[in-house]
Amino acid sequence: MRSSTRVLAAALGIECVRTFVSALDVTVPFFAPYNSNLLSPTLLSFSIEQDRWPDWAGVSERNEFTYKALQNYQALTGQPPNIRVGADSADHTIWSPDVSIVADEVFPTPDALTPYPEASTLTVGNDYYMLSQFLPSGTRMIWGVNLGLDNATNAVNMAKAIVDAFGTQEVQNSGVSLLRIEVGNEPDLYRNPTHGLRPKGWTVQEYVSDWESIADPVVEAIGISSNSGPVTLQGAAFSGQGYTPREIFALGILGSEAGATISTISQHRYSANFCNGGDLGLISFMNKAAVRGNLSIFDADIAATHEQGLVYILGETNSVACHGAPGISNTAAMALWVIDYTLQAATRGISEAYFHQGIGYKYNFIQPVTLNFSTIDNSPLDPPEPPHIQPAYYGGLVVDTFIGDTGSAAIIELSVDDDDVSGYAAFENGLFVRAVFVNMHPWLASDSGTRPSVHIDLDVMLGFGEDGSPLLDVDLFMGQTATARRLVIQHADDVSNLTWAGQSWENSDISPTGGLDLEMVDFSAGLDIRATEAVLVTF
Repeated sequence: MRSSTRVLAAALGIECVRTFVSALDVTVPFFAPYNSNLLSPTLLSFSIEQDRWPDWAGVSERNEFTYKALQNYQALTGQPPNIRVGADSADHTIWSPDVSIVADEVFPTPDALTPYPEASTLTVGNDYYMLSQFLPSGTRMIWGVNLGLDNATNAVNMAKAIVDAFGTQEVQNSGVSLLRIEVGNEPDLYRNPTHGLRPKGWTVQEYVSDWESIADPVVEAIGISSNSGPVTLQGAAFSGQGYTPREIFALGILGSEAGATISTISQHRYSANFCNGGDLGLISFMNKAAVRGNLSIFDADIAATHEQGLVYILGETNSVACHGAPGISNTAAMALWVIDYTLQAATRGISEAYFHQGIGYKYNFIQPVTLNFSTIDNSPLDPPEPPHIQPAYYGGLVVDTFIGDTGSAAIIELSVDDDDVSGYAAFENGLFVRAVFVNMHPWLASDSGTRPSVHIDLDVMLGFGEDGSPLLDVDLFMGQTATARRLVIQHADDVSNLTWAGQSWENSDISPTGGLDLEMVDFSAGLDIRATEAVLVTF
């Protein structure tokens, strides 16, 4: 029913050539298959660079823009996104009893490549952690502790300040809770000359010993004794595959005092890097095969983590490392990438994906404060740019609508015989309830003529026959209608003017404007999806 040719872009920067057809048959199981995975309400969560935490949270009062942006997601799933505060600047943070919130922040000189660099040093006090009270009620937090300094006293002081903050009346009344402590960020990069936190030849064996020498005093000081909560440790936090969970399990880390309190294993993933600039190519990111390739490298670690009875997450992730790439991370295409990437992660057994955020980062979902310099080239902004969302935020709206608010949804990936189109089904109480389709064929501002589209016909599978063939019932939903919400994007390389179900969130208080557009779809007739578009169908 289709023919497709393509030069696959397994690496970034390679152009793709495709041909298209008009129709696709997609089979949807009516009953949840045995291999479906539960969808966490906090599947889409956020990691925040520690040096910019006060900007995100607010200092004397909450940052209303951040608060409302997170509440919008909470309204869809019933649970605010989890928030991890840490990353690179966590390993440059020192606690001091003489500081209230934050002091002695030293930032490198901004430049066109990195307009908003990370702090090279950061000194914080107890009130720094109490800013947690400004997040939406129900938020659960992961806080980073400094391993890079290799100073157990500083790490213990940080951890005690964190736990003490969550014991105060102010934070407890806010409904925000501490979930996990993470000791160290991307320690497999410490040995790199650009980091310089450990010798060049620092091995994974030395890491395990080093981590235990810092983490053991931490768990003793704050009274964590098991991995069953309410507060536990988050382990690994490796950058890709520099070190792996499999290696540290084999080295016995889980048998140490601190290792026995690890409930969750975290690895980090970016699909490319912009640390030295370059032209990565937007079309390469709109690539179904590349999304799967970027996540499949973790399959063995996911399996090994689950064998240990632990949870596996992407504790820090986003499109392009070093704060994103212009013309990619800030574009409408990223809304589609977020949908496919996040849901693909869930189908592989990844419980949560923490999309990294800072101030002025190109890949931010949310820019929570006024920016005075361009995120693209550091040029002055006149007038300054007020707080706003970026296109990726819409991807989060779609993901969280797909998850729903029951807390019991499960997911599978649907088999879609097209190199550009992805599909996922959600089940509740064991029955099929929602599907989302993402068409990542790029439609650019430079394109002209007729915008390509695909037509999807859905077949319902009730089970398998004795010979193993699927039992299809094409009449089961005959005459039935479904409700569709459409993520409309004018061009993949646009940086604004998206709509989700007819509504825009691109305003000062991130409230939907415009009439809600719910399309009625005749199930037996199928549906059309244009290039660079996503559709969520509720049955």
